[in-house]
Amino acid sequence: MPEYAIEQPPVVGLPVAGSDALFPVRRVYCIGRNYAAHTVEMGGDPDREPPFFFQKNPDNLDATGEFPYPDKSSDVHHEVELSVMLKSGGTNISIDKALDHVYGYALSIDMTRRDLQGEAKQLRRPWEIGKAFERSGPVGPIHPASEIGHPDHGRIALTVNGEPRQEGDLNQMIWKVPEMISYLSDYFELAPGDVIMSGTPAGVGPVERGDVMEVTCDGLGSMTVTVI
Repeated sequence: MPEYAIEQPPVVGLPVAGSDALFPVRRVYCIGRNYAAHTVEMGGDPDREPPFFFQKNPDNLDATGEFPYPDKSSDVHHEVELSVMLKSGGTNISIDKALDHVYGYALSIDMTRRDLQGEAKQLRRPWEIGKAFERSGPVGPIHPASEIGHPDHGRIALTVNGEPRQEGDLNQMIWKVPEMISYLSDYFELAPGDVIMSGTPAGVGPVERGDVMEVTCDGLGSMTVTVI
């Protein structure tokens, strides 16, 4: 075993449904504007243009069921998403082989400092300050594809304090999961432990401290996250 100059940072491990095993996270890729209605909502063109991605950090993903409202922001939004966990990777993966690399799927929320993201957009700067902050990716248990298959349709929704906010269907994704994997592999070498957050339907909106978000998706159950 190598000797490190400082204490080795811990590996981020996410729970797997029905198992004591943890899924180790390597990288987190997030696709932007992957539902037509949300693209319009954010001022974009819903035509099928090449996808774009940004990243969160592995330790942004959090399975505790709590989201700490961040400092330095007064406009934090929820974005419900299906996350895709990879068990293998590579480069130049073909679309017809892409799903062979998927370990499983999980409910997740891309929490966004919308005010800071907006400032970054205006200044033509990267979005990390609005997207890749501490515990900005609440995530539920991972459901292995060997048990649930590969969901390509089904209702996905989010409520805040019981009030409906977001609702869509996985079949409304502009870029489907195999296409996202294939596209990413043309630009990055994908590997086991990579996570792809697959975009959000329309209805994104702000949360406040004390709010309770509930996420549901057909085949994946539900997840509750409290804003603290």
